[in-house]
Amino acid sequence: MADEKEEKGGEKAGKGGGKPALTPEQEAEAAAKKAARAEAKAKGGKGAGAKGKGGGSALEVAQERVKRSQPARLRKLYDTEIRQKLISEFKLENPMEAPRLTRITINMGLGEAVSNPKILDTAVDELGAITGQRPVVTKAKKSIAVFKLRAGQKIGVMVTLRRDQMFEFLDRLVNFALPRVRDFKGVSPKSFDGRGNYTLGIREEIIFPEINYEKIEKPKGMNITFNTTAADDDQGRALLKHFGMPFRN
Repeated sequence: MADEKEEKGGEKAGKGGGKPALTPEQEAEAAAKKAARAEAKAKGGKGAGAKGKGGGSALEVAQERVKRSQPARLRKLYDTEIRQKLISEFKLENPMEAPRLTRITINMGLGEAVSNPKILDTAVDELGAITGQRPVVTKAKKSIAVFKLRAGQKIGVMVTLRRDQMFEFLDRLVNFALPRVRDFKGVSPKSFDGRGNYTLGIREEIIFPEINYEKIEKPKGMNITFNTTAADDDQGRALLKHFGMPFRN
């Protein structure tokens, strides 16, 4: 009995132990498949990494902040000239009371995203190209049955700019974008909120030179809000006017 068990165990070991030898053709085919799998895995890893960083979009958005050797032009202008003019104009005793620009918020509301969610992708690309900063997608806070809107649904994109990026965007807006508006006669001087903050409405984003008119699917508008430390609307209006904002008379 013991001899029979040993023979059976040996047969099993012989059958299961070790893989059969491959022919040269089979070895070459296996090596080719392995190389193909490794190449596909490497390509997939690069694509996933680019997707995770916001790459692969129609309009490339810079993810790394540009290292500047000197401050933005309007920031330097504020420190050297505008602040002193505001102190003299409003007879401020403390230089820290001089109004200053704190941030610029650009909001693009897309009601069409309720029925066409893909429009958000193009809005993110376009707003990112205009501002040089990756936008965030905004969501609805509550449900509205009349508009077929659910709470938490994506309905727009937004960017908040500060420091040098804020001043550079303002510089491009005042000197390049607004003059390209058809029959432009200036912006309204009344769109203040009573606390020195100003909101400007733009009907079409094609006024910005970063946008290629031939590549956009549908013109989109946006609201641009300038937040300041002004005590009232007069100080906020004077601050933006010194920056070059073309108010209507």
